[in-house]
Amino acid sequence: MSRFAVLLFALLLSACGLKPLYSGGSQGAAGQLLGAVEVSAIPGKAGWLMRDSLLRRFGAVAEGQKRYRLDVELDDQITGFGVRRDDVVTRERRTLRARYKLVDLASDTVLIDATAGSDAGIDVVSSEYATVAAENTALERLSDIVADQIVARLAQQATASPQPK
Repeated sequence: MSRFAVLLFALLLSACGLKPLYSGGSQGAAGQLLGAVEVSAIPGKAGWLMRDSLLRRFGAVAEGQKRYRLDVELDDQITGFGVRRDDVVTRERRTLRARYKLVDLASDTVLIDATAGSDAGIDVVSSEYATVAAENTALERLSDIVADQIVARLAQQATASPQPK
């Protein structure tokens, strides 16, 4: 690519109006919102994994800096398909859906009420241990994927509109 083409591309990109989601680091709108969120307890193994994934992304929140609470309800399902002639399932789909609400602690108002989700395919093999291990690994991966979706949505909302003070 010629230097002229690179320069032209850079000028066009800067004129498109895009701005970084996490601009300003922890002092930017997204960083400040994410740094002030506490995550409510979520029941079950899937809940523990999801909460852990979210807490790793939000970081530690000091007691006096909690301005928001994230409430999450999970729907974790495993569905068998790919059935052989002898009615043995050969493939499963694990689906993890999360309905989450971001609540302002000062006014107890819901700022965001949305859903996120993903699914993963699992091969069912002759070893039950291997199948259970694959199901658990899928749940761990799905928890990370859904947590990333939630954090991205919260960061997007923080930069799209001013945060309530």
